[in-house]
Order: sequence, then structure tokens, then C-alpha cells
Amino acid sequence: MNGAGLPQISTAPPPAAARLRDVASSPVREILALTQRPGVISFAGGLPAPELFDAPGLREAFAHALSDERFGSTLQYSTTEGDPALRRAIAERMLARGLPTDPDDVLVTSGSQQALTLIAAVLIEPGDAVLVEEPSYLAALQCFQMAGARVVPVPCDDDGLDPDALAALVRREQPKLLYTVPTFHNPTGRTLPTERRRALAAAAGRLGLWIVEDDPYGELRYSGEPLPPVASLPGAEDRTIALSTLSKVLVPGLRIGWLRAPAALRRALVVAKQAADLHTSTIDQAAAAHWLGACDLDAHIAGLRAVYAPRRDALLGALPEVLPEGSRWTRPDGGMFVWVRLPDGWDADDLLKRALEREVAFVPGWPFFPAVPDRATLRLSFTTHTEAEIATGLGRLRDAVLDSRR
Repeated sequence: MNGAGLPQISTAPPPAAARLRDVASSPVREILALTQRPGVISFAGGLPAPELFDAPGLREAFAHALSDERFGSTLQYSTTEGDPALRRAIAERMLARGLPTDPDDVLVTSGSQQALTLIAAVLIEPGDAVLVEEPSYLAALQCFQMAGARVVPVPCDDDGLDPDALAALVRREQPKLLYTVPTFHNPTGRTLPTERRRALAAAAGRLGLWIVEDDPYGELRYSGEPLPPVASLPGAEDRTIALSTLSKVLVPGLRIGWLRAPAALRRALVVAKQAADLHTSTIDQAAAAHWLGACDLDAHIAGLRAVYAPRRDALLGALPEVLPEGSRWTRPDGGMFVWVRLPDGWDADDLLKRALEREVAFVPGWPFFPAVPDRATLRLSFTTHTEAEIATGLGRLRDAVLDSRR
């Protein structure tokens, strides 16, 4: 007690909520901070190449959104569901990619990461099981863990998740949903073949399994033919929430993502969005809608592919001379990532320490595992650097590998 008879008041901040107890910080974000110094060549982040941002087109889009006739609405509060013109453009794009979509099916979110957060808030109670690929997108694992979910891996091979394993997992775990990145998967770069997509969709209908299909990379295809969205296939049509974003094909700074949800879930997701932030930035939505209407998105994406494909090839072509004998890696048809498995006995964390000393970086693979981590894995991103910079960076990585052998 103090002199006035009152208890001593602590100045310490209150403890963080229990929901954060088992949620680790993202090693990707921490490594990105380490690579900000000049001269570092980083294969760590899944970052679009900034020189390919359409800054002139976006300047014009923002100028249009701020014109005298429009600024009164584009700088004002708006509806939670999103800008009507933007929702129409998104619906048209999803239809063109094989997923019939009405603008009313679309909820605009602050990046597709927020879409994951809303889904977790609406569907997951503490202790519920969520099925994921192993390995899986790190920020999704964080999101599900913060919701208190039990994250359960689905067996995977070089073609992605095994649909034949779902029946036993559903009986044992009674999961609320399955989360998947079936096209140019993060972190592995794998793409689920059409026959497995059909099997997954059929299993969802047969087992009563809800699917969250995350597709941030699907438009970045450099070889092969496009595959149908899981959400479009028999069994999954009314049991799938489809997510995507403009972050990888336009710019990430706009934070424009979206989800396409069946009517049964749409109202609850809108309410969760209201509670989170009322609505996504009105001016950014208006600029994005104008850009999509005034610019040729197909031509813009073709330009991205023309730059990213040679960068992928430069990375893949050099890896045999860089990595230790016995290493294996994926050969993705698109996206941003190559997944590497070093020989038994190697530790990617140890290799990263030596790599950073040589001013080159990558992401160790172990944080992407929801269960037992594989410490001999790592992820390389090829989109941010030119072929010449990739060659230089891989030369530094080769030196780090050679030093690790000593």
C-alpha cells in the first residue's frame, strides 16, 4: 500500500494475450531487415521487381481518383464490401481465369493476408483443426495459430498434397477447413496437377470439407498451360473460399486483396471485416479500379512473365554448380520460388550464417513446417534480381557452401 492506502500501481505494460503465446515472429521479415544494407543480394523475400511497377499508370489512376468530380467520394468512408467498380473488375478477372464470379460474391480486403485473418476469425474456434500442406505458407500458419487452431499437415510429395490422405485425416481430426496454395505454391513452387485438383474437390464434397484456395501467384506462369481453380470443380463449388491479390501482378503497396465466398459465409465475413477496419482504403480501391479499367492487365502480366522467366531459368541453371552434391530442388512453372532440400546432415540456418557473411541471403525452410521441421530445406526467390545479380549472388552462395564443407 502507498501512503494513501491504495495498492501500488505497476507501470509495466499488460502481458500479450494468450492467443499470441505460440505465434513466432516471421523469420522472413527478420531476414528482410538484415538484407536492407547496400550490397546484399537477397533471395529471401517473395518481392515483385520494383522496376516493373507501373508508376506512371498508377499516378494517372490516383489523379483520376482525386479529380474534382470524384474526390468527395474517394476520400470518404465507404461500404465494407468494397468499391463497386473494383468488385466488378475482380469478378470479370476471376471469370476469365475459369471461376464464374458475381461482383456480390467478392469482398475486397487489405491484402489477401487480411482475408486469411477474417476467415480464421469467422470459422476457427480455439482447438479446431486446420489442414495444411507441409510445408505451408508461413503467414497462414501464423494466422491459424493466433486463432488457436491445431494445424495438421497433409502428406505431400513432388506434386503437392495427396488427396487420398484426406479421408483418414478428416475422420480423425474433424477439421474446420483445409488451406491450400495449389498453383506455384509458397514456399515450394509446386503446382497441384489437374487430376489431384479434381480428387481434392470431390473429396471436399464427399467429406464435407471446406477449402480455402489461396492463389496469389497463378497469373505468373512461365511454362505449361493454366489449370482450373479448385473452386470451379465438382464437389468444391459451394465449399471453397477463393483468395487472390493485386500484390504480385500490380504492386503490393496498394494492399488490395479479395476473397470470393459462398453466400452461406459472406455475411459473417463482412461483419468480421467491419470489426477489423470498416473497409479497405477507399482511395486505393478507386485508383486500382481505374487502373484495371484503363490499362491492359494481360499486357502488363505478359511483361512480368517476360522478365521473371529468364530469372527463374538463370537460378535453376546455376544451382547444380552451387549446391552440395545430393541436393534436390523444385522446377516451378511459375510463381516466385524454388524449394531446395540439402543432403542429410546439412542445416540451412548454419549455411545462412555463412551466406550473410558473404552478403547473400535466403530463407531457411524449417519455419514453413507446421509439425516436425526439416532443417535441411531452404527457399530461394528469383523475381527481384537481374540475371547478372542472380549469378553474382549464387557465386557468393557457392562460396558459403564450400566454406561449410570445411
